[in-house]
Amino acid sequence: QVQLVESGGGLVQAGGSLRLSCVASGGTFSNYAMGWFRQAPGKEREFVATITWSGGNTYYGDSVKGRFTISRDNARNTVYLQMNSLEPEDTAVYYCVADQSRVAVMSGPDYWGQGTQVTVSS
Repeated sequence: QVQLVESGGGLVQAGGSLRLSCVASGGTFSNYAMGWFRQAPGKEREFVATITWSGGNTYYGDSVKGRFTISRDNARNTVYLQMNSLEPEDTAVYYCVADQSRVAVMSGPDYWGQGTQVTVSS
């Protein structure tokens, strides 16, 4: 059983930046593809970004391409989401996910974190 703990959320003004972190435990980190999803109030959960087990490939949702960057440090069992040029529309709870596919996770991940709130003010 993999446990995922997110941190780094908060309140930021439009145009600002935040970096989310997610520490994994309970499994071999490099066996998993990692990713981030988000859910805004009244909306469905949305794919944000994913990274393969080695970090060699990354994929992004259309709404965040060019602004967000996902990365991972397998030695620290940690995945990151650097968010730049934040917009009020990015306001949501951000969830870290892990999947045994190792390749990428864009839907139906095996594990979810508890989520961290990101609020972008205009």
